[in-house]
Amino acid sequence: MATPPRILLCGDVLGRLNQLFKRVSSVNKSTGPFDALLCLGQFFADSSDQLDELLEYVEGRSQLPIPTYFIGDYGIGSAKVLTVASKDPENKGFKMDGLKICENLYWLKGSGKFNLHGLSVVYLSGKQSSVGQPFGTYSQDDVDALRALAEEPGVVDLFLTNEWPSGILNRVNTSEAPPGITDSAGSDPTVSELVAEIKPRYHIAGTKGVFYAREPYSNDNAVHVTRFLGLASVGNKDKQKFIHAISPTPASLMSAGEIHAKPPNTTLSPYSVVEKTLQREETEKRPSGTVSDAQYWRYDVSQKRQRQGNDGEKLCFKFTSSGSCSRGESCNFRHDIDAREQYSKNVCFDFLNKGKCERGPDCNFRHSLADEGESFSHKRHRSDNTDRSKDCWFCLSSPKVESHLILSVGENYYCALAKGPLSRDHVLIIPIEHMPHTLSLAPETDTELIRFKNALKRYFKTQGNEVVFFEWIFKHGTHANLQAIPIPLSKASSIQDCFISAAEKLGFEFEVMNSNNNISEGRELLRSHFDGRLSFFYVELPDGTILSHSVKDKEKFPVQFGREVLAGLLNVMDKADWRNCKLSKDDEMKMAGGFKNRFEEFDPTS
Repeated sequence: MATPPRILLCGDVLGRLNQLFKRVSSVNKSTGPFDALLCLGQFFADSSDQLDELLEYVEGRSQLPIPTYFIGDYGIGSAKVLTVASKDPENKGFKMDGLKICENLYWLKGSGKFNLHGLSVVYLSGKQSSVGQPFGTYSQDDVDALRALAEEPGVVDLFLTNEWPSGILNRVNTSEAPPGITDSAGSDPTVSELVAEIKPRYHIAGTKGVFYAREPYSNDNAVHVTRFLGLASVGNKDKQKFIHAISPTPASLMSAGEIHAKPPNTTLSPYSVVEKTLQREETEKRPSGTVSDAQYWRYDVSQKRQRQGNDGEKLCFKFTSSGSCSRGESCNFRHDIDAREQYSKNVCFDFLNKGKCERGPDCNFRHSLADEGESFSHKRHRSDNTDRSKDCWFCLSSPKVESHLILSVGENYYCALAKGPLSRDHVLIIPIEHMPHTLSLAPETDTELIRFKNALKRYFKTQGNEVVFFEWIFKHGTHANLQAIPIPLSKASSIQDCFISAAEKLGFEFEVMNSNNNISEGRELLRSHFDGRLSFFYVELPDGTILSHSVKDKEKFPVQFGREVLAGLLNVMDKADWRNCKLSKDDEMKMAGGFKNRFEEFDPTS
């Protein structure tokens, strides 16, 4: 195995670059060589007297002995130096591995993740502030980006922050805590949340003016431990340690046994204390009562609004960048499919989220909507969908379609097994044409749709089930799918009550329509009630009753509402999100093959 990288860590520099690099050169000569120096806490000076010392390095008259990275982008002279660096053509775009200030000096701006000699390094630049500033503070976008990174596979080796996390002294013996240091002063609760999600092997911070190496602690839902290091400032009067060396083997090169290893002094996670307290408070707040209350408490909008504040108007970075967010409806930010599509066409996230981008002309991403001269409505309804269908999961001509899930193909519709099914025979009825919802197809195509629905009803009857059909019509939707989910006869009478209860928790009432169990009449009713300018949800119950709801523009409506309600009814809440119950391709092929065999005598295309 290659020699592990050797890294020097440093606390607040405070502009004392000569003193810092004299010490670094000495250490590098006696026990080096070291590969890099990482500086935490305030990098720039407190006084203008030290500005000349900084400029000696920035302007190239003095040399840095080793590659040096900093995240404390605040202090005297920071605005001048960092503005120049931001405008340097060499630093354009998202440079996660640092904007070059001068030879061997790099500014880790905002938040990000990069590879440093094999080590996975994640950082949060600046400090928390309620007032947005161009330098020295982090934004909510920076935090969201890290939360997205936390969901990526792999173990993070180093997490760099300026401020200490709140709660880090939990589960620590009083005698081992640094004297005079409390969690409340100068600690950041946002950093606590992030480190609990990222679960790095090392978390390093500055700003408190002391050196502190906490006992390693175990992480919830992870096998490895985390070590926290707090570093003192350069030249501090108490002569606290401000330089510390580590030489960790990258997690990507470690064996399972090495990753699992826990030193004898390992404590429980200091953050699980906070999490359990919050969970207990939520449980105490949650109203007890009927089974439906227990299943649908998540739709209590009063609690959601209290938790979300105004953040619900901002875009979720994870959903916008990847198309999914593991936090689902607990996410405090908006999941917007239209924004996701624009982001995939190289449109700047800040432009989508705030209408402007602080990077301005330095940004490498678009600051206008893709196909700006064409309305979204027109783009989604034009007959030539060739470009979009290439990337669509549901278009039969797309290379991304999973053909092994297809069950039956007609002229206008086809049936497929649902990805991440709620139950064994969870089926989707999908238009062959790339259309945003089934109501956008010509009415004459309903004949084939009705044949598929009647065939599924007859098939499910033989299995001892009724069937529920529902469709979520998002006003910026892409390719429609009508979901068909079998419900045991014993639970069929509770379906309507469950949906109505869930709607009450969200603060709306369904419009109830009766199709007299005539599917054709039901389609006509839906078309007459559907306003194409709004998103729309409807569910068709076994007795022919249709529940529908037009979703207003600023109304918070769960994208997976129909699935979540039925997951509660079926007592499989762990399957409310399809991503949590995806099957292997082999299992999907077996399930699809079994369905085809059982459905063959009912298949209207046979």
